[in-house]
Amino acid sequence: MTTTTTPPATGTTTAAGPAPQPSRRTGAVARWLRHGGLSTLVFFLPLLLCFGLFSWWPIARSLLLSLQQTNFLTSRWVGLANFERVLADPLLLTALGNTTWFTVLALVIGFPVPVVLAVLIAELRRARAIASVLVYLPVVFPPVVAVLLWKTFYAPGAEGLFNTVLGWVGLGPFAWLNNGDMAMPAIVVQATWATFGTATIIYLATLMGIQTELYEAAETDGAGIWSRLWNVTLPQMRGVMLVMALLQIIGTFQVFTEPYVMTGGGPENRTLTLLMLIYRYAFVAGDYGRATALSLLLALVLAVLSAVYLWVTRRWSTS
Repeated sequence: MTTTTTPPATGTTTAAGPAPQPSRRTGAVARWLRHGGLSTLVFFLPLLLCFGLFSWWPIARSLLLSLQQTNFLTSRWVGLANFERVLADPLLLTALGNTTWFTVLALVIGFPVPVVLAVLIAELRRARAIASVLVYLPVVFPPVVAVLLWKTFYAPGAEGLFNTVLGWVGLGPFAWLNNGDMAMPAIVVQATWATFGTATIIYLATLMGIQTELYEAAETDGAGIWSRLWNVTLPQMRGVMLVMALLQIIGTFQVFTEPYVMTGGGPENRTLTLLMLIYRYAFVAGDYGRATALSLLLALVLAVLSAVYLWVTRRWSTS
């Protein structure tokens, strides 16, 4: 007579003791290896090393430099003295005020421009592609080349392009970059021209993603072009516009090339910015410790400003 035996159920004990169970961690690692996790890590490791070497290591190094008085030939530990010297510099408030003024002007003048251009280009049908190329064209110019080009446009004599055009209607000539009240707005106009192309393309891509049913429903309700713009277009672009505004604030607080090439911080430090002050500390005075201290202070201010901005606009971007 044949007898059958039933294998012990999972988790039961036998004469040799409890059956071994694979741990969850071991199973997760095994699944990760089976799905190509190791090869992914191998390919990702060079990128991670490069990012750490060229991004995070300079940040860690700057923390050390800010506590030293150094010109990279000799170093002396000074603790927080660099921060005290930066805060005691009378030019700090001047540079901070000029940078803030530049940021405000850039938001007032430069922020609406790409929004308006994106809306206008979106209304085009056949010429949308060529219009997008023309709008993005200023971004292709190397920054220094674009600044030098506009510097010739702003030439104070009658030979300057803008003074020549204004002379046709009996205005000018104006000392655009030599006048303390006109220098900063002139720089903002140039910076807006050089950078609005990228924002325009981003806004245009956002507009192309808006559902056409929303416009059709608005037209059915009798909404005109301005009503559709206010009640459909802008609400759909609100989240992107808030992010772009934050990026513009961060970028304009780090403005350097335009005032450095156009005015050198003049006249009478009216266009001196925070990054130009950092440049003077490092490459004019040779005090890299103080330059690093101001850089860290600027990074801290921008981090706090970004956190507050995101907290304030969180409800607006999701509602």
